[in-house]
Amino acid sequence: MKKRSYKPIIFLGVLLIFILLKENIAYAANNTIPIPNVDISFNEPSTPVEYVDNIKLLLILTVLTVLPSILIMTTGFVRIVTVLSFLKNAIGAQQSIPRQVTIGLALFLTFFVMAPTFNTITTEAVTPYLNGEITTEVAMDKGVKPLKDFMLRQTRVKDLKLFLEAGKAEDSVKMEEGEGGIQTPNYDEVPVHVILPAFVISELRTAFEIGFLLFIPFLIIDIVASSVLMSMGMFMLPPAMISLPFKLLLFILVDGWNLISQSLILSFK
Repeated sequence: MKKRSYKPIIFLGVLLIFILLKENIAYAANNTIPIPNVDISFNEPSTPVEYVDNIKLLLILTVLTVLPSILIMTTGFVRIVTVLSFLKNAIGAQQSIPRQVTIGLALFLTFFVMAPTFNTITTEAVTPYLNGEITTEVAMDKGVKPLKDFMLRQTRVKDLKLFLEAGKAEDSVKMEEGEGGIQTPNYDEVPVHVILPAFVISELRTAFEIGFLLFIPFLIIDIVASSVLMSMGMFMLPPAMISLPFKLLLFILVDGWNLISQSLILSFK
């Protein structure tokens, strides 16, 4: 009979003891590490200036928190990003154009379109408020007015009347006789919470109209490609694979990005 070797068992036992001793040493070393005592305290402001600074900081943090919602719902971002999404679907290049590029282009176009409105807000509300020339309430009123005027210029009267009636606010808004004897609300008296949803659905309608016009030329190319493949008996070849290069060629020949950007900018005027 062969002699059984106990060397592997002894080696594993020594290794286990070494690991346990090492962990104990590590825990003991960790216990000796001094823990820094961080004292976080809040000193109450002692002067009116410190109170004002704290309020300004609170307002800035609040604005930064809701800034994405404000940017999306009260500017032309809704129309622009929707049209660009329709463009990607019409060309059939959903994966070729990254989503980050589409959103980035929509943001910069939005800043370009909204630049006059933002400049007016800065001149009439933000700068006088930071200089202490007007109160917070006056700054809010002057800051909301240019944005409200922009939204009203892009909002249809039909959508505005819908939310006035749904919110039972038509009695608080005076109706004026417009062109052709049509009764239109006095825009200065329409509350902001009524303008916002009316503005959004008006923007979506306009974006869908532009998207429909975008789809027509690319749809024709798809129909032609499908007809040619069927006449040649190539049923297993996807028509989208054949039509995509022709769509890209058409888009390049007409300088599509320039036309899309120009149409979107002019649509707000």
